[in-house]
Amino acid sequence: MAEETLRKDTAETLKAMPEKLKLVKEEIHKRIIGQDELISQLLTAIICRGHCLLTGVPGLAKTLMVHTLGEISELQFSRIQFTPDMMPSDITGSEILEEDQASKKREFEFKKGPVFSQVLLADEINRTPPKTQAALLESMQERSVTISGKKYILPEPFFVLATQNPIEQEGTYPLPEAQLDRFMFSLNVSYPEFDQEVDILLSTTKDELKPLNKVINAAEIIKFQSAVREVPIPRSVAEYAVKLVRAGRPGETNASETAKQYLRWGAGPRACQYLALAGKVHAVMDGRFNVSVEDIQKAAVPVLRHRLILNYKAEAAQITSDAVIKEIMAGLK
Repeated sequence: MAEETLRKDTAETLKAMPEKLKLVKEEIHKRIIGQDELISQLLTAIICRGHCLLTGVPGLAKTLMVHTLGEISELQFSRIQFTPDMMPSDITGSEILEEDQASKKREFEFKKGPVFSQVLLADEINRTPPKTQAALLESMQERSVTISGKKYILPEPFFVLATQNPIEQEGTYPLPEAQLDRFMFSLNVSYPEFDQEVDILLSTTKDELKPLNKVINAAEIIKFQSAVREVPIPRSVAEYAVKLVRAGRPGETNASETAKQYLRWGAGPRACQYLALAGKVHAVMDGRFNVSVEDIQKAAVPVLRHRLILNYKAEAAQITSDAVIKEIMAGLK
């Protein structure tokens, strides 16, 4: 029934999407062993026009994963290695006084920074001060950069895929809530399974690299992004997504007891939007053109984990935001 409400070209695009993303995953797996769920979530965010924050200890191939994604797609790829002495202009670019050789006339010319790409790897984003972190805020939200009052539009599609190390606190600057909210997903990169770690050892200790193929381009991604937004979401499912977010706000009348006990602050309306968009992608990847409550639940943890602010009681009891989210879902009718 849902398919009948979509235009024929949109339905055809959506039908082609699972197979195309399967090719992308297969290509990534030439370099990345395991992490299948993480790769799926990364691709989901891209199709939703969302940004991702990858958190994990060193050596889990966070940077390699994003770099591989840049290699297999026909997209402009840039990497920024964040450091404590980095300035905002190192990201956005700056105006430089240039002299015309013929006329000898001097004028300012804007030199674009690495943010002018389609896939931006922000490596160790929490190693740079808040002033420099904030240079990404406009580009992540508005897909543009303003320098000296002039707005420069970033190329489409545009994604920020940022990494951070959770165990080193010396010389790091935690991302403020406003910046965290710009990320659609917060993804935890876990240790590989035993067999996977053996395969990693064997494959990375020999002088051989599997060649990568370009399997997706910007036009295809933009087409998928537009088509996914056409997928209908039933009002009952939309209401569930909103109830889930509101149940995680300790000040709300209908907040869950878990939220009241362990949270200082809940998620804003942007979380509802991202739950719906991720639900649409999950439905399409499952061969359906209608979003279910299960699709929303599947997206709940990566969408909400960085938006729920734990209180001291939760931290003292070593309660994680993931555990709180699952408790809230379990108690939601």
